[in-house]
Amino acid sequence: MKRERLEDYVMTIPDFPEPGIMFRDITSLIQDPDGLKDSIDGLINILKDVEFDTILGLESRGFIFGTAIAYELHKGFVPVRKKGKLPRETVSQKYDLEYGQAEIEIHTDAVKKGDKVVIIDDLIATGGTLEASCKLVEQLGGEVAMIAVVMELAGLNGREKLAKYNVKSLITYEGK
Repeated sequence: MKRERLEDYVMTIPDFPEPGIMFRDITSLIQDPDGLKDSIDGLINILKDVEFDTILGLESRGFIFGTAIAYELHKGFVPVRKKGKLPRETVSQKYDLEYGQAEIEIHTDAVKKGDKVVIIDDLIATGGTLEASCKLVEQLGGEVAMIAVVMELAGLNGREKLAKYNVKSLITYEGK
């Protein structure tokens, strides 16, 4: 059944993973053929006037959207993974979580000096993972042309960490 708005494909699970949190479940969107197509088409539309060389996707849902966009636009795809998952020489970046730190990495040859990179993910929450990804691109001499996501949880203020970048989202939820 085709829904009218992209938000209609996203299920909201109250009190997950803890009381007071409204979890926005994107798996219902990607399970539905129309939801998946509409979200990928929406991200491609956001990129129509952006000049860039490659797509970078964050583990793991950024892979779903990023590879489909890279395929459609005939661009290469660069995976950003959790530390320890990539087989060749890498650079890594730590970022803060609510309780502790995490680390992501990228192959050292994944972004060339001067490359314009679009970063794709499913969600902006606190912005930590996306900010760390931007730092990796810049560390390798690339330029972040745009950050494009399906959903944004505006109440977590992730956009503030990404203020110097061109950031677009298809859906914005005002809360957390």
